[in-house]
Amino acid sequence: MEKHTQTIHKTTARNDVQITLPDTLILSGASGTTLESFFAGAAEQGLMTFDAPYMAAVVDGKLRELTYPVHRDSVVRPITLANSDGGRIYRRSLVLLMATAIEKLWSGTHVNVNYAVRDGGFYCELSNRAPFSQEEITQLDAKMRELVAADVPITKRVVSIEEARTIFSERGDTDKVRLLESRNRETLTLYSLDGHDDYYFGYMTPSTGYLQRFKLIHFEDAFVLQYPRKENPDTLIDLHLYDKLHGVFKQADEWLSKLNVEDIGRLNHLVRTKNIQEMILIAEALHEQNVAAIAGQILERYQKGARIILIAGPSSSGKTTFSKRLAIQLLALGLSPYTVEMDNYFVERSRTPLDDDGNYDFESIDALDRVLLNEHLLRLMGGEEVQLPKFNFLTGSPEPGKLARIDEKQIIILEGIHGMNPQLLEQIPSDNIFRIYVSVLSQVNIDSHNRVPTTDVRLLRRIVRDASGRGYSATDTLSRWGSVRRGEKRNIFPYQENADVMFNSGLAYELAALRPVVEPLLLQVEPNTAPHLEANRLLSFLQWVEPLSAEQSDKIPDTSLLREFIGKSILEDYHPGGNHT
Repeated sequence: MEKHTQTIHKTTARNDVQITLPDTLILSGASGTTLESFFAGAAEQGLMTFDAPYMAAVVDGKLRELTYPVHRDSVVRPITLANSDGGRIYRRSLVLLMATAIEKLWSGTHVNVNYAVRDGGFYCELSNRAPFSQEEITQLDAKMRELVAADVPITKRVVSIEEARTIFSERGDTDKVRLLESRNRETLTLYSLDGHDDYYFGYMTPSTGYLQRFKLIHFEDAFVLQYPRKENPDTLIDLHLYDKLHGVFKQADEWLSKLNVEDIGRLNHLVRTKNIQEMILIAEALHEQNVAAIAGQILERYQKGARIILIAGPSSSGKTTFSKRLAIQLLALGLSPYTVEMDNYFVERSRTPLDDDGNYDFESIDALDRVLLNEHLLRLMGGEEVQLPKFNFLTGSPEPGKLARIDEKQIIILEGIHGMNPQLLEQIPSDNIFRIYVSVLSQVNIDSHNRVPTTDVRLLRRIVRDASGRGYSATDTLSRWGSVRRGEKRNIFPYQENADVMFNSGLAYELAALRPVVEPLLLQVEPNTAPHLEANRLLSFLQWVEPLSAEQSDKIPDTSLLREFIGKSILEDYHPGGNHT
C-alpha cells in the first residue's frame, strides 16, 4: 500500500516528528504533539476512521494515554473502546466522573464499586449513608451529564505519599490510607476532575467529553453504573441483575466482612503482621462449609430423583478440585460419585464443526456426540451396563472404553464447559439433573473505587498452572487468553443462571499467595510484544499486594482449591469413588 504523509500542524523540519500507524499511514507534527491531537486532526481530515471511540494508543510497544506528547518518530497503534485496554480506561474514567458528581452533590458520601454486572455495569453501594432514592439517582445522572457536556479536563499530577495520605485522611477515605501503607515508592499519581482528586489504577481519558455513553439504574439498596461493552461499544444493551449470581455476590460480601478483609490494604496488614494464618483457615472453612451445603442439596435432590451432577465454569475456576471435594462430601452422606468424562464424547474429527477461521471448533457443543451421551446416561440410570467411549486424540476417532454400571447409591458427575447449556442433555428430564456453576465470582478489591476483575485472578491462576503443569510460558498463556475468553463468552456465561447452585471459588487471601509464584513468570515476557502489555499491567497491579512468605504459603491447606494452581495438592491423584467397572 502506498504510504501517506500528512502534516497535522505547521512545523519546521527540525522539530517534526512522525508516527507510523497501521496500514502504513504516516502522520507528522511538531515535537510534543499529543496522541489526541494526532488522532483528532487525522480524523477531521478524513485520513483515519475508528471502529469505536479512541481511548489511548500503543507507542513503540508501550500503552500511552491520549495526552502523551510524542517527541520522537514512533510506531503507534490506536486503542479504542472496542479493545480491552480501551474499555478499562473508559470504565475507570466513568467511575471518576461518578465519584466527582457524588462529591459535588452530597459531599462526604462514600461510594463502593463492588463488582461487575455481566451485561456491562458496576454494582455500587453507599457505605456511610442510606441508599440513593430514584430521585437522587436522577440528580446524579443529570450532574454527570452536565460534566460530560462541559468536556471538563481530567488532569493528573504526581504528589508525595505524605500529601496523598493527607488528602485521603481529610476526606475519610480510610481504604486508600490503608493501601498507601504498602506503597514502596515515594510518590503517587492522582487524577483530578473539577477539583476532585482521586487515585485510580491505570490511565484515564483526557476529559469528560469522551464519556458519552452510560446509564444509572436504581435498585432498592444499590444502583448500577452501566457502561458499553467492547463487543458493542456504541450501545448499552438491556441490563439484567441475575438473581443467583447476585446472591453469590452478597454472600461474598458477608464472607469478606467476617474476615475483615474488605480491601487490599486490610489483606496487606494481615500479611505484614504475620496474622494471615487464621484468615487462611477461616477462608478455607467457609469454602468447605459451602461445599458441604451443596452436597446436602444434592442429597435432597437425589432423594427426589436426581442422578446426574453437571459441573461447569470458565477456565481456571478450580472445577477439578471442587469436584473432588464435593465427591468426598457426597461419600460422607452415603452417595458414591461416578465420573463420566465428557471429553470422551467428541465426534469423529471429520464431523467436528469449523470456526470462522476454518479451524476445528472443539468448544462448540456440536463437537460432542450428544445423542450417544444422552443414550449412555439414560441406560446407566436404568441400571444397564454400558461400554463408554474413549476418544483417541491422536487419530481423532472414538474407541471402545471401559464397561460401566452404577448402582442405586451412585450418582454420575459430568464436568465440562457445556454443563449449563440445556441442549447438552435434552433427552434427560430436568428432575434427574443437578447443575453447579463454579467460578471466581468475587475478589478483594484494591480500594472502594478500584476493583480487581475476577478474570484477572483466573488469568494469574492459569499462568501459574500452565507453567508448572503444562510447560507453557506466561507468553504462551497470555497469547491464548483472548481466544479462551471468547469461548467462555460464547459457551459458558450465557447459561450460568441455569445453575441450581453457584460456587464462588475465589479466596480472600489468594492474591498474596499468587504474587510470589506468578511474578517471576510475568517478568520473563519479552518487552515490546502484545503479551508484555498485559504482563506489565498485571505486574503493576500486583505491586499493591504484599506477597506471602514461603513460611506463610506453607500454611495453605493441602486440600485447598488454590493448591490446584500453586501445587502440592493432596487431591491431585485422588479419584473419587474409584469409578469401578
